[in-house]
Amino acid sequence: MRYREAIDWLFGTQLFGIKLGLDGPRQLLKEFLAYPAHGVRVIHVAGTNGKGSTCAMIDSIARACGRRCGLFTSPHLIDYRERIKVNGEEIPEDACAAMLTELRALCERMETHPTFFEITLALAMRWFRLRECEIIVLETGMGGRLDATTAVPADVCVITPVGLDHMQHLGNTLEEIAAEKAGIFVRGKPAISAPQDAGVRRVLEKEANEKRSLLEFVEEPLLGYPMALAGEHQTWNAALAVAALHRLGIPLSSDSVGYGLRNVSWPGRFEIIRPGVVLDGAHNPHSAEVLAETWRRSFPGKQASLVFSAVAGKDIPGILEILAPLASRIFLCPVDTPRAAPPEELAGYLPPDAPPHETFGSFANAFTAASSQGEPVLVAGSLFLVGEARAFLTSGGFQPSLQ
Repeated sequence: MRYREAIDWLFGTQLFGIKLGLDGPRQLLKEFLAYPAHGVRVIHVAGTNGKGSTCAMIDSIARACGRRCGLFTSPHLIDYRERIKVNGEEIPEDACAAMLTELRALCERMETHPTFFEITLALAMRWFRLRECEIIVLETGMGGRLDATTAVPADVCVITPVGLDHMQHLGNTLEEIAAEKAGIFVRGKPAISAPQDAGVRRVLEKEANEKRSLLEFVEEPLLGYPMALAGEHQTWNAALAVAALHRLGIPLSSDSVGYGLRNVSWPGRFEIIRPGVVLDGAHNPHSAEVLAETWRRSFPGKQASLVFSAVAGKDIPGILEILAPLASRIFLCPVDTPRAAPPEELAGYLPPDAPPHETFGSFANAFTAASSQGEPVLVAGSLFLVGEARAFLTSGGFQPSLQ
């Protein structure tokens, strides 16, 4: 298959939905010869918020230490190939197409057809093996215990802050969600965690104890280094990244850590994409709180023209309650996914004291209206929205995805 045909086939597999469990991905990784080679070390990152930023920092610092590093993250913002990088470079289209062609034939022979996410993981792991990566950084897709990435044996496990999200799949309480996240712990292997709610901490400690895993909680942020990513919370993510690499046995110096943190790239998270325009994928209340704090530090005393959208199943009222006070006016629009909440529905979730709002049929129209207000523009909510906004503002192609 050519690249476009291969991507069309792959995106068509999203009709199989989300399937939690490890038997399928284990079989696919085995059949596709995609498990890591002997001696390759794996860092596995789970959590509710900050997973992607932490993975990007681990990858950047590891490369600054001279290691060849494979990075697997999701979702993508604009282009599918963002999910699979070696030494900061996306997988080439020709390699992607060739391996998807091979994977299609393999999937058609399997009794249960693998999901979009399982196929993407197998593609990434095979590419990392072919490129002889020394370190692999895996971001979970959802949860941890039954996430496809957990089929890959990890050497160090990392838990970022745990909050309420994906409750239809992971549980209704912080403790239930924490138990799913802690499912990535590997018997006898070390684990690192961000500071957590007391109930979450107890769950993580119990799971680590049962697995005989040495669990370390990061107690303070990493200060004294210039950071490419904005927000005080990123100093905590940096501390997690450094602790994970230390546990992996990578010799670290202040020069390598500093270079990695100065040069890390993680688009769509308080990204000032042009003067006065900020993109942030604040898709749950915890990430909305972080965004609000970072906005007030970065734009003291200024209100935003807020362009907002979200998908069904999220705590939209909780997010809007936190973000609405940042805005002088709110511009509601849909996102390009079947899971999108219509703008009129979003309007019904606004708090009673919210500023004036308008609804639009597209992001482009909402952004044009917001830009005419003479205030900084904040595009926030779904990562699907952030991806569409990035493509619009950079004149790039956009590959919308369900996952």
